[in-house]
Amino acid sequence: MEVSLRAITPFTLAMAFIVVVSNILVQYRFEYFALGELLTWGAFTYPFAFLVNDLANRQFGQSAARRVIAVGFALAVLLSITFASPRIAIASGSAFLFAQLLDAGIFNRLRNGAWWRAPLISTLLGSVIDTVIFFGLAFAPAFGFLDTALGLEEQSLGFPAGIFGIAMPLYASLAIGDFLVKVAIGLVSLVPYGALINVLKPGPAVRPAK
Repeated sequence: MEVSLRAITPFTLAMAFIVVVSNILVQYRFEYFALGELLTWGAFTYPFAFLVNDLANRQFGQSAARRVIAVGFALAVLLSITFASPRIAIASGSAFLFAQLLDAGIFNRLRNGAWWRAPLISTLLGSVIDTVIFFGLAFAPAFGFLDTALGLEEQSLGFPAGIFGIAMPLYASLAIGDFLVKVAIGLVSLVPYGALINVLKPGPAVRPAK
């Protein structure tokens, strides 16, 4: 049964909102508790995109989740170019597509196991891909040509930073901090996911055969 666009609209709007807000917040470092070289504000908001994806997948199936990803991606990129920057939009869009599609595929394979298994594993693996692609394209000096191509001032965060006594580029330390927060929020997100699975029950198209 084909899921209507209207049925998945709340998920697509939530997805677009989370990604746009995250693309703005990722440009600002989290300066509290001496974590300015480890975290950006975007680390606290973006992981909830995986929760939206998993809830849509649970209720409507992988095909509908892919539609949520596609519509959310288009809206997010367009709005991110306006509210963030073209390079951030490119990096976010690329990371978003790869990570969310991977999340949807893994979740679909594991959906019939323990209730926590599919959202946890899909979110963790998706977070790895998202972090590597986003911080590489958005800030690594190797991709500074994107700024030149777009006629922008280079915004690569390649100068040294320190984390755990190890010198590394700032974008790398931010990526590590970002990933650790994604893992923590992925664990926390199991709480609302667990609370909502009895409300957002799988439709006929995604229920296992008896």
